[in-house]
Amino acid sequence: MPPHLNRDTIEPADLAIPLCPHFGRCGGCQLQHLTYPAQLKLKANQLHSLLAPLDIALPEVQLHPSPPFAYRNRVRLTLGEVSDQMRAGYIRSDPQTRDEHSLSFLPITQCPIAAPILWRTAEAFLALVDEHRASLRPAQHIPDQLELFTTADEARLQLTLYLRTPAKSLPKGLDAAFAVFWDALRARIPELSGAGIALLPPPSAERSRRAEAARPGPSWGGAGLNYRVGGLVAGAAGTDYWVPRGAFFQANRYLLPELLALVTANRTGSLAWDLYAGVGLFSRALARTFARVTAVEAAEPASTALASTGLANLHAIKANTVDYLRAAVIDRDRPDLVILDPPRTGAGPEVSALLARFAAPMLIYVSCSPQTLPADLKVLIASGYRVAELHLLDLFPQTTHIETIAILTR
Repeated sequence: MPPHLNRDTIEPADLAIPLCPHFGRCGGCQLQHLTYPAQLKLKANQLHSLLAPLDIALPEVQLHPSPPFAYRNRVRLTLGEVSDQMRAGYIRSDPQTRDEHSLSFLPITQCPIAAPILWRTAEAFLALVDEHRASLRPAQHIPDQLELFTTADEARLQLTLYLRTPAKSLPKGLDAAFAVFWDALRARIPELSGAGIALLPPPSAERSRRAEAARPGPSWGGAGLNYRVGGLVAGAAGTDYWVPRGAFFQANRYLLPELLALVTANRTGSLAWDLYAGVGLFSRALARTFARVTAVEAAEPASTALASTGLANLHAIKANTVDYLRAAVIDRDRPDLVILDPPRTGAGPEVSALLARFAAPMLIYVSCSPQTLPADLKVLIASGYRVAELHLLDLFPQTTHIETIAILTR
């Protein structure tokens, strides 16, 4: 069990038989040996323990559970050869040392946390690769990763194939072979609305997989998905988002409507800031109730999608959040609401200090890392904020990951 979870609270009734045959070897679903209520209890205990050093009165944590399986709308699988056959799986570190420099490939036969269409597409892809191996497997262009992204209702799907190659582009013959391949794959997976190839450099001991920048290659079909959050029930309203292939988007298809409502419902005012905005998950909803919304995002292709919303009162800015805030200090505009959804590294001391200077009446911090959240909250609380609400959204059941929403007011 991960060291940050309290094993003393585990009782025999909390134990469960893991659904996935790869549990324990994959390393991705660390809590699958526990019942789902026990998983939630552990995560709530972890959040309390991490926030306790703040030594302030905190509201009761409100838990938001998810259906525990088939929730992921996106997976990124590693590809590898096993007995001269292409397989899909995950890269795992040594389970004892967690050494990221000692990695191995684990081929899998299923992934129960993924939406069913994702693994069904992976199986069809692997079968076709072996059928077309003569035309698709030149030595200098090695299939390395497969990313699949589906809409909440599994009606449409996007695929990205990552190839490792020293070349800057694919030869025309290989490009044409892939065009034939995509047509054959769509015949088996009609939901596939678009596919693309991304080119990765050859592997290097000095370069982390996470830090690798892919070059765009040829593509087929649509360049992304129109993803609807909510509104899957007849007569219910929903919000539509254009998500380009490769852009970040929240991965739990079941809890996305609840996440959106917690952050944006019943929020009104003159000006809202959406920092680390992505493709505009929160910005588009806020534009309905705020006179102006400023959305800040630096990464591509999300920033381009954000700028193309067509909403007159949504002002998209391509910039790092810290750079935007440094410049905004001298402006006269002051927001009624600030939303920030930083990466796992957190907002950091400078962003937190700058936000404290703006003193917006309400600040909503969406955190994917309870380890970095306390340091940022400490700065904000010292400036006069209090934590009015605290929510734990279980966006990643079976894993140790926690998503927290802290609603701060002055």
